[in-house]
Amino acid sequence: MLNVMATCSASKSVKTHNWTLNGAEGETILVSSDCATDDGGIRANVIFAHGFKGYKDYGFIPVLSAQLANALPIVVHRFNFSHSGMTDDVSTFARPDLFEKDTWNKQVFDLSAMLRAVATGEAPGSAADVPIILMGHSRGGSACLLTAGRRFRDGVSPQPTGVITIAAPDSTCNLSPDAIEMFETEGAIVSPSVRTGQSLRVDSAWLTEQRDEPENHDLIELCTQILCPVFVAHGADDPTVPAESAERIARACPIAETLILPETNHIMNTVNPADPDAALSPALKTLVDHTIRFISDVAIPSSS
Repeated sequence: MLNVMATCSASKSVKTHNWTLNGAEGETILVSSDCATDDGGIRANVIFAHGFKGYKDYGFIPVLSAQLANALPIVVHRFNFSHSGMTDDVSTFARPDLFEKDTWNKQVFDLSAMLRAVATGEAPGSAADVPIILMGHSRGGSACLLTAGRRFRDGVSPQPTGVITIAAPDSTCNLSPDAIEMFETEGAIVSPSVRTGQSLRVDSAWLTEQRDEPENHDLIELCTQILCPVFVAHGADDPTVPAESAERIARACPIAETLILPETNHIMNTVNPADPDAALSPALKTLVDHTIRFISDVAIPSSS
């Protein structure tokens, strides 16, 4: 269910609508929709998913969103997954109980809910029946690929017009044998957050779902089902997810292009929190330029 009691704030020429949507298991998806167009001329929607231990206001995410909204007649809907554990208090995981229960299926559910709300024009600032781009950072990018792959495979509408991944893993599970053994013996693993100092838990349901539904979690195989263009961006010096992941994702997708950014880390050489008025890092500037071009080409070709 969409909560239409949206609040609105503005930064420079970009207006931000803050609203909520019911996600997996009825938990809340927090959404901030960025747009610079007031005349109703929206040509496309972008749904922007954060990564593991991330959130919609993390690092370069709001900066990239604002850059895209300023440059194109689009709305960028950046959101917190319902089981991210994050609330409006960005200093902590206020709901570690939700974080513990997160799974890939819950993230696909949330992205599907976002797709439906945006496609029908229910989402504040959005326009119905215009192209939709799925975009995600890190695990958010992998979740976008899983969602798109399942929807194309199963013939489910709406389907995205394009997918953008930024520093995305090419697998849903890259745990060490020791971590898998801990899941099996303890029923959970501990995943510390350097940012907040919390010792977060991940329930074994995360792994069980993958074992029970291998066809829905084989990311590379699902990439082969994605019939829309895919833009795969990655930092060459990413210490978190190796750049080779981008190459494997791009090779699997029928229509794909790859951007490997030199001397670039997992978060586009951007600090957290980012200063919206500061100059973009060269890596982020390059990513912005290529993302604008990709969205223009696949969703609003007449703008180029």
